[in-house]
Amino acid sequence: MTTQSRSPDNSKNFNQIFKLLQNEYPNAEPMLHFKNPLELMVATILSAQCTDKQVNKVTQVLFKKYLKVEDFANASLDELGKDIYTTGFYHQKAKHIIGSAQIIITEFDGKVPDTMEDLLKLPGVGRKTANIVLARGFGIIEGIAVDTHVTRLSQKLGFTQYSDPKKIEIDLMALAQKKDLENLSMTLILHGRNVCIARRPKCGECVMNELCPSSEV
Repeated sequence: MTTQSRSPDNSKNFNQIFKLLQNEYPNAEPMLHFKNPLELMVATILSAQCTDKQVNKVTQVLFKKYLKVEDFANASLDELGKDIYTTGFYHQKAKHIIGSAQIIITEFDGKVPDTMEDLLKLPGVGRKTANIVLARGFGIIEGIAVDTHVTRLSQKLGFTQYSDPKKIEIDLMALAQKKDLENLSMTLILHGRNVCIARRPKCGECVMNELCPSSEV
C-alpha cells in the first residue's frame, strides 16, 4: 500500500498565504442556500458527496414542501428519499435528516442546537457539519469545517501532515485567529474548486505558487 506524500512544514508562510487567499476571494460566501439553521443543517447533510449547485437545486423545492422540523420528523423515509434522490446516498441521508429532526424535537425543544456537543448527537452530523451550522447558522466560531478541499490544500500548502480531519482542524486552529477560521475554510474551498483542482491543479494561475511547496511551476 502506498503512502500519500506530505509537503514539508510551511506554517511560517501561513499569514502571507492567507492574505493572498483573502485578496483573491474578498467575498468568500457560502454556496449553500438557506434561511435558518434547520435548512442549513439539512443542506449540509445533503452536500456530502454532492455539489452545492445540485443541493441548491434540490432544496429549492424541498424547503417549500418541508417547512418545519416537524415536517422532516414525520416524513416518510421513502418519500423523502425520492425528494433528495439526485444528491446521492439518498436513503442514508433521508434517514439522517429524519432522525436528526426527531431528536431536535424530543431533546432540544424543536430548535437546532447551538453547541458542538449537542449537534454531534444528531445522526449524520459530524464536526464538519457542526462547524458549518454553528458558524453560518448562529455566528459561533467553534472550529473550522474541514472538507475534502480544505484537507487537500492544507496538505499541499504544508500546513498539516495529517489526513484525519480532526487533526487538520487542530493544526489550522493553531495557525489562524479564531475569528478568521470560517473565512479560511471558505477561501480554501473556493481555491480548491477554482484553481487547485485535485486532478489538474492550475499552478501557473495560482497566486500562491511561489509560497507553495507543492507548486509545479
